[in-house]
Amino acid sequence: MRTTPEQTGGGRQRASLVAKAREAIEEGSKSFAAASRLFDRTTRERVWLLYAWCRRCDDIADAQDKGGALGDQSDAAKRLRSIKLLTNRAFDRMPTADVAFDAFGQVAIEAGITHEMAEDVIAGFALDADDWRPRTEKDMMQYCYHVAGAVGVMMGVVMGVAKDDGEMLDRACDLGLAFQLNNIARDIEEDDAAGRCYLPVEWLSEADIPPGQHMKPMFRRELVGLVARMLDLAEAHEAASRLGAKNLPFRSRWAVLSAARIYGAIGRKVRRSGTAAWDHRIYVSGLAKARHVAAACFEALVNRPEPPAEMPRWSRRDFARAPAPAPVIPPEE
Repeated sequence: MRTTPEQTGGGRQRASLVAKAREAIEEGSKSFAAASRLFDRTTRERVWLLYAWCRRCDDIADAQDKGGALGDQSDAAKRLRSIKLLTNRAFDRMPTADVAFDAFGQVAIEAGITHEMAEDVIAGFALDADDWRPRTEKDMMQYCYHVAGAVGVMMGVVMGVAKDDGEMLDRACDLGLAFQLNNIARDIEEDDAAGRCYLPVEWLSEADIPPGQHMKPMFRRELVGLVARMLDLAEAHEAASRLGAKNLPFRSRWAVLSAARIYGAIGRKVRRSGTAAWDHRIYVSGLAKARHVAAACFEALVNRPEPPAEMPRWSRRDFARAPAPAPVIPPEE
């Protein structure tokens, strides 16, 4: 009986995988695509390969097409099993018939990404598949870790950080946490329309906002206060991430600082917009991105990050390989 031979990248040519991955990042995240061009060629291509997997997993998990509208969620468990199966095949150097998973197989071998790292990211898709809601701030940060902090850890490894360098991986995780907190703050209205809420139930209760009512006009000022609290967390993690960027090669440091500035700008625009923050989707213009990239270049050259007055309360060590929080049971109507 013939067996399928093991082949890195599922047997596809690396150049073909890179080209498809580049298309994925340019279509899926203009901010991330802009920052990725600052890496050296090898790192840049590996970042694209990893992004392609993340984007494809997210699309499969939410039944989306390149981050579009959510699809039918009735078979979420089946789609999650598909992600796990295809990822395991990629690790085993088996063809997956999906270019994004073959791309992941390529970069996993090249950079030394581990099963545990991938499983931490997949756990975030599992939370969404279970229609999970965070009860506490720790629950919210657990979710942010799985969907972005753990990706930051893999990005760190792709940039050459040693898998046993806990301090550097903590800082890479900090940047991912900051990204996700900013994204949640910006996308509260979109998430609500899709039946999702990533604000902790305890926060909503403290603000006297009934479950599922946070987007109602009468609670808009209270919502602004909760989002400010979230953005304070984001800025603390962003500041901590700069301590890790200091130890990266110049081009990687420049790319990381550019991304930090661009994503941080999203959160700061949300903060400045106050009660109007969700009247339309907030974005950073191309010209503003260029300014952030230029400022990041100067910051990377000087390379003297200001230590935060206090390190963030939450870290990778609180969440890595930890069990998912218990789901919130909504109150009966």
